[in-house]
Amino acid sequence: MKSQELINKRAKLWEEAKAFLDSHENKETGLLSAADKETYQKMENDMAEYTQAIEIAQRQEALERSMSMPTTQPLVEKPVKDVEEEKPKSFRATKAYSDAMMQAFRSKFKRISNVLQEGVDVDGGYLVPEELDGKIVEKLNEENIFRKFADVVKTGSERKINIADGDPAAAWIDEGDPLVFSDAKFKQINLDAHKLHVAIKVTEELLYDEVFDLKSYLIKKFGIALANAEEDAFLNGNGEGKPLGIFDATGGGDIGLTIDSTTIKADNIIDLIYSLRRPYRKNAKFIMNDATIACIRKLKDNNGAYLWQPSLVADEPDKIFGYPVYTSAFAPILKAGNPVMAFGDFEYYKIGDRGTRSFNELKELFAGNGMEAFVAKERVDGKLTLSEAVKIMKVNGSSSNTDEPADQG
Repeated sequence: MKSQELINKRAKLWEEAKAFLDSHENKETGLLSAADKETYQKMENDMAEYTQAIEIAQRQEALERSMSMPTTQPLVEKPVKDVEEEKPKSFRATKAYSDAMMQAFRSKFKRISNVLQEGVDVDGGYLVPEELDGKIVEKLNEENIFRKFADVVKTGSERKINIADGDPAAAWIDEGDPLVFSDAKFKQINLDAHKLHVAIKVTEELLYDEVFDLKSYLIKKFGIALANAEEDAFLNGNGEGKPLGIFDATGGGDIGLTIDSTTIKADNIIDLIYSLRRPYRKNAKFIMNDATIACIRKLKDNNGAYLWQPSLVADEPDKIFGYPVYTSAFAPILKAGNPVMAFGDFEYYKIGDRGTRSFNELKELFAGNGMEAFVAKERVDGKLTLSEAVKIMKVNGSSSNTDEPADQG
């Protein structure tokens, strides 16, 4: 039997195995009976047998192809040395552009190479070299927790995202009756471009100091400042001149639970988890403030064991009730009237990066102080495309709890 036929049989068996699990597992416990477990195990064993048979068939087919080929190939052209064709680079990716940018910085933009003229930003200044821009993006991802799990897209203009607004309904009909059609409704969300900038001052001594690592300094300062401003907007922005955040009352996530006190209980977290529909829980995470996490880490079960599950692996988040927990200094504090945490699948939050980042110089602004100012700019927008994908826990407007955390803002 040919390998492709075996592959098709294995694929069919796998679909049957998945269907068997879905139809036979206990809906409450997720377990199989002893007989069903034996049947499923046989399916797995058969799949392993198919895998071995496929490997044998593929080796046999490869041998047959090699046996049918001539032992030598006729020489039909003059031998030449293989030369790997160099892929063309964009001007921003060349070393010349990167070197010219750093030379411009160190000379306070008095020595401008012709290579930089191609990268002039429409608002003045110069586009960031691709190498430097990539490192700033890495810094944004490192500092901005939201970029780790949101869906980031590149936009060249306003991006319209179509969203199904309502599901079609099934209807029972008698034999021969006409079909019943339900109207499919869609809505649109537009990703625009809001301008974000950060300005820093550098002394003339540092600019002229060849030992000073100006590139790393700029990446660090620009990256952290832009990342903090982005994260604040992705969480709390109202959509006016900035992205629309997940905690916004009108464009953010749905209110999944409202509690009467700033004292959070384990039952409140469970209620919030199950206020989110099952499809979204597969990839769900918590986002909250440090003060809120401090309260939750003290929760215990009936045996006195902490519900918090600390991570045992580097770079993996801690968990509660099996779901990852991320902290942000920009998440609302635990206070009466505030949303206090978000739980959901944040991949439904769209971040639109418009164009490339750029640098320019603020001439003469701080000349009297012996300093030069530089500005980094980017254009970005963000919106939650499905509000039901994120659930918010909120505290009622009044609270009797006197141990309310102080405002961190």
